[in-house]
Amino acid sequence: MRAASRVPAVIYGRHNPPQNLEINLKEFKDVLHHAPSEIVLLDLSVDGDPKPKRLALVQEIQHHVLTRQVLHVDLHEVAEDEKVVVQVPVEAVGEAAGVKTGGGTLEHVLFKLKVRALPKDLPEVLYADVSHLEIGKAIHIGEMKAPPGVEILGDKDIPVLSVAAPVSEEQEAASLESATTPAGEVEMMKEKKEEGAEGEVKPGEKAPAKGGEKAAAAPAAKGAAVPAGKGAAAPAAKGAAAPAGKAPASAEKAADKKAKK
Repeated sequence: MRAASRVPAVIYGRHNPPQNLEINLKEFKDVLHHAPSEIVLLDLSVDGDPKPKRLALVQEIQHHVLTRQVLHVDLHEVAEDEKVVVQVPVEAVGEAAGVKTGGGTLEHVLFKLKVRALPKDLPEVLYADVSHLEIGKAIHIGEMKAPPGVEILGDKDIPVLSVAAPVSEEQEAASLESATTPAGEVEMMKEKKEEGAEGEVKPGEKAPAKGGEKAAAAPAAKGAAVPAGKGAAAPAAKGAAAPAGKAPASAEKAADKKAKK
């Protein structure tokens, strides 16, 4: 069927059972190409059907993932005298005052709105005039103007369009920095800082053992005296004076030689 440029489809509705159809691919693409919006209402002429025409909305189109070729079409049959619920796109009209004079940003909160209307009254697009919006102001669902015969559904307090305050360079830089710095890196920096602080001596605390050993060894090498009261004499340092009352051995030998002469 697809090789013959025809597409399988199914049509279903409230009043008739589902029915399989074949659609000419070229004709269907032409209809989609000239459609002003996503809401496509078709007049179908089915061969062998007792009805001359059947009114249907294009509910879903399935495409091939790579080639984007149309694979299947779902059609929702509707009645001319029964209201239907569809989603209609929203477009902003004009330039918001908060954007023009205050440097704000126009934010599109909702791109589509649900509406209920007869098939002949379905709008292609819902327009919203934003020229009066100042910074911090918004247009809510309840403030949207609907065409005649159309009812907009949804919570009336939900914003559709709003104007946000401008972002300063400092705020933008801070948000960019927080977005680009991983949380793990912050934790590693914190751990390194804590490890470096372990070697620091707080007031009132003793110095670490390694530092004390080095400090004790240094004075002993220079011949510094050991504090009294320990009960152990310090070894004599190089060049230190001998105890009083005893002459050196070399001096006694020299005196004996003189006496003999």
